[in-house]
Amino acid sequence: MTVVILSGGIDLSVGGLVALGGVVAAMLAGQGSLIAIVGGIASTTLLGLVNGLLVSRARIQPFVVTLFTASAARGLALSITGERSIAVSSTVSGLVWLGRGFIGPVPVPVLLVVLLYFAAWFMLHRSLLGLHIFAVGDNEESSRLMGVSPDRVKLAVYTISGLLSGLAGVILAGRLGAGQPVAAFGWETDAIAAAVMGGTFLGGGQGSVFPTLAGVLLLGMMYNLLNLEGTITPWWQLVLRGGFLLLVVIFQQRIVQRA
Repeated sequence: MTVVILSGGIDLSVGGLVALGGVVAAMLAGQGSLIAIVGGIASTTLLGLVNGLLVSRARIQPFVVTLFTASAARGLALSITGERSIAVSSTVSGLVWLGRGFIGPVPVPVLLVVLLYFAAWFMLHRSLLGLHIFAVGDNEESSRLMGVSPDRVKLAVYTISGLLSGLAGVILAGRLGAGQPVAAFGWETDAIAAAVMGGTFLGGGQGSVFPTLAGVLLLGMMYNLLNLEGTITPWWQLVLRGGFLLLVVIFQQRIVQRA
């Protein structure tokens, strides 16, 4: 989400793509771990590519495109599963290991998160694609005049978003032992909130992934405190999440106006 916002876009489809990736992986689990993992990631990468094509080539607003994809992915996940969870057999060792395994004392999902954050930081700050992402997010027309192709950048960032959403879905399916079509509901809001809390400007061009990680940890701590308190129901927690995101965006806009 950070990479997409840095390019001046937004991706509201990540929650639906996570659910779809997990469902596809669970349904393919009988064919082996490798096919299940690759199939789950490939399905969402394809939809991320579609997002990128519609935004870059058809010139449709990212909000509209990804909102459609979110609905389509969620509907597809519910349709192919008959609105039920798909169990993942414990014999599918590779898929289960991704969600529950350990390398020494470190859980595999934690290790993957660390590796992906470093990879994303390297891509943004040490590669030509990263330089182009910042340029397009800061001023698309100026970047075009400098020889950057905004269409290619947008295609890349939405494809990356789709790929990572699928990976998250596969890990979630392995961790829960099932592909759930209703999983990851509202995760796109949390992803946007974490990125914005980490200093990524919604207008694009400013931000980085490690401050986003700080935003993720702060949100997680806040949600855990709400759950431990027990006086606020999950439904009111959704209201608080939306209100918190609104406050962060208003605060960010005030900073931009003063600058």
